[in-house]
Amino acid sequence: MAKKVNYGKILAVVFITVLIWVWADLALDEVFSVSSVNITAKSTNPGLRVSFGDKSSAFIDKMALKGPASKIADVKRKLKDGSLVFEFFLDPGQTETIASPGEYTLPLLTFLRQSDQIKQLGLTVESCEPQSLSVKVIELEKKPLTIKCIDETQNAIKAAVIEPKQLDAFVPKDWSGEKLIANVQLTRREIDQAKLSAVEKTPFIELAPGQIRELQKPVKITMPPEEDLLADYTITTARLRFSISPNIQGKYKVVVDNLDEVIRTITIRATADAKRAYEKMPYQVTLEIDDEDAGAAEPLRRNLIYNFPDEYLRKDDIRLNQQPATARFKLIPLPAAETPPGVEK
Repeated sequence: MAKKVNYGKILAVVFITVLIWVWADLALDEVFSVSSVNITAKSTNPGLRVSFGDKSSAFIDKMALKGPASKIADVKRKLKDGSLVFEFFLDPGQTETIASPGEYTLPLLTFLRQSDQIKQLGLTVESCEPQSLSVKVIELEKKPLTIKCIDETQNAIKAAVIEPKQLDAFVPKDWSGEKLIANVQLTRREIDQAKLSAVEKTPFIELAPGQIRELQKPVKITMPPEEDLLADYTITTARLRFSISPNIQGKYKVVVDNLDEVIRTITIRATADAKRAYEKMPYQVTLEIDDEDAGAAEPLRRNLIYNFPDEYLRKDDIRLNQQPATARFKLIPLPAAETPPGVEK
C-alpha cells in the first residue's frame, strides 16, 4: 500500500526554511555611507519660492543607509553603473511644517526617512550630516513681464519679433523696472529657423543665482531675413597697424604711399551692434609685412586685412561692402643708431 504524502508537512518545512533565510538576511544588516547628495528646493506652487538661503540647492555631506546586506549590495551596484542617483526635492506644498512664507529649520533626518526613493529601496537612513538645513520660503506676486530675446552668449537679439511681448508671472514683490524682464533664449539654429517660420519657446526668469523658473506660457519668435538685419555704414575713423615679421622688426621703417586713400573710408554692411564693436577695435585694418619684403627694389602692393570682431563675424553680422583696399608701401632701412635696444644690427 502506497504511503500517503503529507503535503502539509512539506509546506511547513518550506515556509520555515524561507523564514530562516529571510531572518538570516535581516540579521546581516549593513550600513553604507553616501556622500555629496544633492537636495533641491522646488515649489509646485507658483506663488511661493523656496530656497536654502539664497541658493536653490544644498548638499548632504554624508548620508548613512542601513538595510539588509543584499539590498545594500544592490544599491552599491546601481550607484556604480549609474542606474541610481540619490537626489531629493523639497517642495513646501508637500510638507506640513514648511507650507507658508517664513524661515524654517528642516530636520534633515526626518525628511530623508520620509523619502519615497529611500522607502522603495527597502532601506532606512540611520544618520546624516548636517542634521538640519535652513530654509526660506517667500511669497511671490503676479506681475507683467516684458519678454526679451537673447542668444547663446546672452546678447540681446534686438531684431527678434516676439508675440506676445508681455506675459504675467509670479516674481518677488520688490521687483520693479528693469527687473520685470523674462528672457527667451535662441540657439544659432533656432535663429536661422525663425527667419523661415515662428519658433515657439518658453521664457524664463532667474529668481536667484542658479534658480531658474520657466513661465507658464510659451511665446512665438520670428526674425526678419538676414539682409533686413544689416545696413550700410561708412567708417571714417579707421586706424592702421603693421604686422611685421620679428626678423625685420626694428630694422626698417614702413612708408605707405597711399595711406589717406586706404583708410579714409571703409564701407561695411553690418548690424548696428557690429558696427559699433568694429569702431571700438584698437585697429580697423592691418598691413602684413613679410621677411622677403625687405629686399624688394620696387614699391610693394598688398591688400589690407580688415579686423572685424570675431563674435560678429561668426554670425555673419558684419562684412566688407567694397573691394579690399590695396596699400602701396616700401621699407626704408633704419640707421644703426635708430635700431631699438635688443634688436640685432
